[in-house]
Amino acid sequence: MSNRTFTMIKPDAMKNGHAGAILDRIIKEGYRIVALKQTKLSAEKAGEFYAVHAARPFYGELVEFMSSGIIIAAILEKENAVASFRTLIGATDPAKADEGTIRKLYATSLGENAVHGSDSDENAEIEGNFFFSGLEKF
Repeated sequence: MSNRTFTMIKPDAMKNGHAGAILDRIIKEGYRIVALKQTKLSAEKAGEFYAVHAARPFYGELVEFMSSGIIIAAILEKENAVASFRTLIGATDPAKADEGTIRKLYATSLGENAVHGSDSDENAEIEGNFFFSGLEKF
């Protein structure tokens, strides 16, 4: 089991001014930031990142949304990082997310749900490596 996970603060949360509050919450929950950057995905890079969903009906909208604005990408470290972060961010649909979770507080819809969180240790490593070189991880 890895103690690292990957997250992105998505364009909706960035546009709505929630990045600082989300990062503050992550830190207060005991995560150590291993790597952090602000960037903007091209449609090509967003498509590459979400290639696992290419056959799904929402893929085009997801790529369009994720390339629509600035994001913050981060690798986080904490014991049982993937599972505990998934609990912290809440259900993908903010209407179904538990009270106090990041998505319940900051997401606006199923499609614009404020943050990404890796769903497995393997994907956390793949996703973190997509955004960060070894020289950028501390």
